[in-house]
Amino acid sequence: MDSQTAAKPNRIVNIVCAGPEHRDALVSGNAAMALETEGKQLDVAVLRRGVERVLEDRSKGFYLVALDSAGSVLGQLMITFEWSDWRAGDIYWIQSVFVLPSARRSGVYRALHEHVLTLARAHGNVVAVRLYVERHNTAAIASYRQVGMKQSIYELMEQEDI
Repeated sequence: MDSQTAAKPNRIVNIVCAGPEHRDALVSGNAAMALETEGKQLDVAVLRRGVERVLEDRSKGFYLVALDSAGSVLGQLMITFEWSDWRAGDIYWIQSVFVLPSARRSGVYRALHEHVLTLARAHGNVVAVRLYVERHNTAAIASYRQVGMKQSIYELMEQEDI
């Protein structure tokens, strides 16, 4: 068996809400995503605290993980919440998306995304699912379009110097 074959993960068998047992994989995935997409080296101690706070406090959001048959994490995303007074409903924000390079183009993100939609529909008061993506990440943009997302009319603005 060649190294490419050996590197291929097992098939996705489950999408679950992440728990403390997934913390290290989430931290690793977030750090890898930031480096790959934005060239940012994150402070791992700060990142770990951030992940732990979400795992401990569901009001901040929640992570979903795609697991293979051995229980290893193939991909992840985080959902945070926004209230829309205009629509009197919640907006789910998809964040911190990462799929292991060896698992890309195999349906991992699609499975995670479909699970988000299932949860949103079950919630009963989610009016939209949104995400932001680095504008030069054409592979991610193509993946998001393939699952039915479209570009919003809004521009994202932020202020970090607070």
